Amino acid sequence: MDLVLSRYRGLEAKEVFNDLVDVYSVVYDVPPYIGDPFFSVESFASRLDGAMEMAGFETVTARVAGGLVGLLHGVTLPADRAWWQSMGDSRPADVVAAAEAGQVFWLRELMVLPSMTSRGIGKRLHDEAVSGRQEPWTVLTCIWDNEPARSAYPRWGYEVFGPRIKHAPESPDYDAMVRAPAQTG
Repeated sequence: MDLVLSRYRGLEAKEVFNDLVDVYSVVYDVPPYIGDPFFSVESFASRLDGAMEMAGFETVTARVAGGLVGLLHGVTLPADRAWWQSMGDSRPADVVAAAEAGQVFWLRELMVLPSMTSRGIGKRLHDEAVSGRQEPWTVLTCIWDNEPARSAYPRWGYEVFGPRIKHAPESPDYDAMVRAPAQTG
């Protein structure tokens, strides 16, 4: 498989916006997401558009034979982000200090088309994105029962911390995870 990874920073990602939304529309067109307004294509497009305006926004795409098969996007974690603040004292002190210094990458989305899973594309997207970031720490939230993602992240160096959270009242429950600096493999 000839996988081509590309990086788009800030508003330059607008040129692939529709492609990103198209991948989302396929990945989330399965139970339990179908029909859930939180996971609608319109809701994702709105969240993605808003993320593109945030500090440190970046997306990494994966293409095979010219077609987009996966993506990852994230931003520099705003230290005042509601979900982050809601975790209070359960957040590791060194990660809180890093967030206040703009040293935490918030991996917001990672997805691969169902027809292309189990080929290492998600891991390649992850490693490419994280290795190219200036922030040494990475945090993410993962739907607590979203397998195989929930099992992959610990293999990639992430640890769950704090209580389960919601990004919005209508969202599912998420586990927050952190990856310390200098993690590989």
